[in-house]
Amino acid sequence: MKIAIIQFGGSNCDLDVLHVLKDVVGIDAELVWYKEKDLSQYDGAIIPGGFSYGDYLRAGAIAARTPIMDAVKKMASEGKPIMGICNGFQILTESGLLDGALTTNKYPKFRCEKTYLKVEDTDTPFTSGFKKGEIVKIPIAHMEGNFYAGEKTLTRLNENRQVVFRYADINGNVTDDVNPNGSQENIAGITDANRNVIGLMPHPERASETILGSEDGIRMFSSMVDYIENR
Repeated sequence: MKIAIIQFGGSNCDLDVLHVLKDVVGIDAELVWYKEKDLSQYDGAIIPGGFSYGDYLRAGAIAARTPIMDAVKKMASEGKPIMGICNGFQILTESGLLDGALTTNKYPKFRCEKTYLKVEDTDTPFTSGFKKGEIVKIPIAHMEGNFYAGEKTLTRLNENRQVVFRYADINGNVTDDVNPNGSQENIAGITDANRNVIGLMPHPERASETILGSEDGIRMFSSMVDYIENR
């Protein structure tokens, strides 16, 4: 098993993800530069956080149009798991692999803090290690994490159970007071219709070891590994 960690100019969470996969989860992973056009040797891919190309035009807009994204789309069409974290989520929406868009936070400043998430669905390659309704602690670090989708798209996401994480309080209450960026319906993470592509704004790699204050994020990566092993 080998996971590709996609690098763009401006990626800055790539080494964090590499550490978690190799040193914590214990699987093979490699950093792959954006000019690569063939990802067939990999069993899955993670697009990490950062500020690809300085967020020029829109966050993720330039990265979404680089050569490697055609290979990522091919992986997705083959059922391989694709995870986009923070800037990776923005890249996935810009590339059309996920619905909606990520816009500037309702209060337009960079937010870097812990958040609690309510697990809305566990029938995905990334959340099988959780319990539905469970509350997990995973930090955010973004300025453009405000999820927006049109009414019809939002309805479809809910009907198809594609919303997998919502911002909540420690007791699981989903309210405006705990929404850090203004995302519609407190949405923190979604999947595509086939459920093998996920995008989320919180950083699970920053919640994968006790020393970081939470190990809740490690289960996203271990769920992904279980999915690959059982395909």
